[in-house]
Amino acid sequence: MDSDTAAVCTEKASEMIIKIGQVDDVQELQRQCSTTVPERYIRDGDDRPAAENADDVLVQERIPVIDVGELQRGGEDELHKLRLACEQWGFFQVVNHGVEKELMGEMEKVAREFFMLPLEEKEKYPMEVGGIQGYGHAFVFSEEQKLDWCNMLALGVEPAFIRRPNLWPTTPPNFSETLEKYSVQIRQLCVQLLDHIAETLQLPSGRFNAMFGEAVQAVRINFYPPCPRPDLVLGLSPHSDGSAVTVLQQDASFAGLQVLRRRDGETAWVGVRPAEGALVVNVGDTLEVLTNGRYKSVEHRAVASGERERMSVVTFYAPAYDVELGPLPEFVDGEGEPCRYRRYNHGEYSRHYVTSRLEGKKTLEFAKI
Repeated sequence: MDSDTAAVCTEKASEMIIKIGQVDDVQELQRQCSTTVPERYIRDGDDRPAAENADDVLVQERIPVIDVGELQRGGEDELHKLRLACEQWGFFQVVNHGVEKELMGEMEKVAREFFMLPLEEKEKYPMEVGGIQGYGHAFVFSEEQKLDWCNMLALGVEPAFIRRPNLWPTTPPNFSETLEKYSVQIRQLCVQLLDHIAETLQLPSGRFNAMFGEAVQAVRINFYPPCPRPDLVLGLSPHSDGSAVTVLQQDASFAGLQVLRRRDGETAWVGVRPAEGALVVNVGDTLEVLTNGRYKSVEHRAVASGERERMSVVTFYAPAYDVELGPLPEFVDGEGEPCRYRRYNHGEYSRHYVTSRLEGKKTLEFAKI
C-alpha cells in the first residue's frame, strides 16, 4: 500500500472500533488495527507532516532556554534573552523554574497510569461532543473534519467554579492530590513569568497580574499512542493558544512538539527538543492582544511517532472571564502603531475559542479590527 493511499481498516476491524461519542478512541485503534489508519485521520497532502530538509537552517534552530532563577535575581542579560524569545519565537523553555522535579515526575506518572486504564474506566469521565472538559477528543464539530491522533483529558482547575469534580479521575487514587500540588507550583511560575514579561516591555512588573483578576487555570493532558503511519496523520492540529501564557511539560523521549518558525520570508516547522528538566512556555493570543501584536502567539502542532507513545501535560493560564481586554495604551499610537484589536470580554473569547476548530490562528480573527 503506497503512502498516498488511505490505509483503511478492514470491515472486520472496523466493527471492533470502540467509540467515545462519535469519535474513535485512538488507543483502541492502535491496539486493534495495528497496520492501518482510518480515513478520517488521514490528512490531505499539504497538511501532512513533511520530512524536513536536514540542511535547512530554520529546522536546525532551537528555541531559547531561559533561566527563571536568574530572572528572579534581576539578571539583565536573562531579561534581554526573554524579550528576544517573546519577540522572535513566541516560545521558550525555562529551567530553574521552581516546579519540583519529583512533582513533575509524579504528575507524569499518574497521568500515564490514567491513560493505561481500560477504556471502560476512562469512559467514566466522558468529554461531551463539542465540550472541553473530560476524556476524549476536543474541538470536534463535524463529521467531515480530519481528526487528531490523540486522546485528551482536560480539566478546569481555578477558580473553583470552573471545576467539574465528576470529571476528576479517582483512579489512580492520588491523581487529584498530585494535580492540585502541581497546579499550585505551575500557577506560581505563570505569575512570575508574566511579571518578567511585563518588565521586558518596560511595564511595571505586576501590570498583567494586577489586571487578570482571579486568573483562569486549566490543564489538558494529551496522549499520543504510536501510529502505524505517522506520515499520514497529525497528533494535534496547528493552532495558537487562547491563553496569556501556556506551560507544557513534554515527554523527553520524543520531540513531538513543533513550532512554526518564520524568518526572512521563510517558514518551517521546528521541533522542540526537550532540555533536561525544562518546561516549555509559549505566548498566547491574550498577550498578543494586550501588546497590540508586539509579542505574537505562534502556531504549533504535534506529530505522532511510529514506534513510541508520547504524553504532555499542558497548563493554560488566562485572565478571569469578566476581564475586559484590548491593546494597552502604551502600545497604541494612532499613526505608527494603530490599534489592531478591538476590546472584548475575555469570557466571550474563551467561548469562541472552545467552540471553534483548531485552524492555525483563525480564532484570533475574533479580536482583530
